[in-house]
Amino acid sequence: MPARLIIYEDNLRLRQSLELLLSTDSGFTVTGSFDHCNDAAEQVAALLPDLVIMDIDMPGASGIEGTRIIKSIIPETRVIIHTVFDDDTRIFNAICAGADGYLLKNTPPLKLIQALHEVMEGDAPMSPFVAQKVFQHFRSQVPVSDPFNLTAREKEILEWLVKGNSYKMIASAAGITIDAVKKHLQNIYRKLHVNCGTEAVAKALKHKIV
Repeated sequence: MPARLIIYEDNLRLRQSLELLLSTDSGFTVTGSFDHCNDAAEQVAALLPDLVIMDIDMPGASGIEGTRIIKSIIPETRVIIHTVFDDDTRIFNAICAGADGYLLKNTPPLKLIQALHEVMEGDAPMSPFVAQKVFQHFRSQVPVSDPFNLTAREKEILEWLVKGNSYKMIASAAGITIDAVKKHLQNIYRKLHVNCGTEAVAKALKHKIV
């Protein structure tokens, strides 16, 4: 069954291009496409999307506020930020609002489709430049003791997750299977008291775990 998807994008041409691109993939069906997210609460309650592509700079409420609203109503809905903005403030505000991924609008179409599939599998895809900024933020923080008792391997995998790596990339880097990666992540989520990769990244940022 294809994932139900909503697009929030105020640029008409880009919004139509996204609709056309997604129509070529049987894994998704666009159930709503809007030029602002001022009515996001009512729209997601009615359409029950599995996934949302969210611009940031739109008339009225920002996409970051829209993300926060959507996550408060249907926490399991995945939200991918799709924007031209790559500044630290918007990146970290989006992550803290609950965004499950952060892609810049210069992401090639096939990479965008790949990222949408990855986020539905539990990954937290980010454009390379964004992932680098998140990682640099980690490195700039003063390390503190880990109150969550993560093992060295779990910290290593969490660090790869922060860098924006997919399950497949983490498995390759760690020399383990994808199933083993998922098992480690389940343990990490349990110890951090979170439900998904984005929440784990946000908590790691807040508590400077890695």
